[in-house]
Amino acid sequence: MEDRAERLAQYIIENRTTVRAAAQKFGISKSTVHKDISERLPQFNRALYLQVKAVLDVNKAQRHIRGGIATRKKYRGT
Repeated sequence: MEDRAERLAQYIIENRTTVRAAAQKFGISKSTVHKDISERLPQFNRALYLQVKAVLDVNKAQRHIRGGIATRKKYRGT
C-alpha cells in the first residue's frame, strides 16, 4: 500500500492531475486514492504528501471553473 500511495502521489504531482484522473489511470476508486494520499502517505513520506496536497488544493480551488466549462460545453453541443 505504501508503494501504491507513493506512485499515486508521483503521478498526481508530475501530471498536475485530479483525483478522478489518477483513480482512472490506476484502476482504483477515488475513495482509495483519497485514503492513500490523505491518511497513508503522511505517515511515511511527509514531504511528498505536502507536494501532492499543494496540487490537490489548486485542483479544488479550480473545480467550480471546470464544472462551469463542462456545463457550457454540454448545452452548446461542443
